[in-house]
Amino acid sequence: MSITVLFPEELLVATREDPETFSRKVTIYTLGHLYAEGKISSGFGAQILGCNRLEFYRLLSEHGFSAIDHTEAELEIEAQTSREIATRVKRADIL
Repeated sequence: MSITVLFPEELLVATREDPETFSRKVTIYTLGHLYAEGKISSGFGAQILGCNRLEFYRLLSEHGFSAIDHTEAELEIEAQTSREIATRVKRADIL
């Protein structure tokens, strides 16, 4: 199943884009919005676009979406884990 959304041709003229490029951008913006709302996963978005997750994240970032949206608490946990790993690596280098 696919869905067709109609836009006036003047929109293509105003954006100076061909139909394929415009359609791809609309798809990326739609998927980016759904991903940001937590309605789809990155894997599903990548599948729809025919790419891998890393490429999906890159496309989201290029189009103004935050690919990774962590809370303040999650960022602090990540930072603490990184500091612990760095300390372990430093100790291993000394030994």
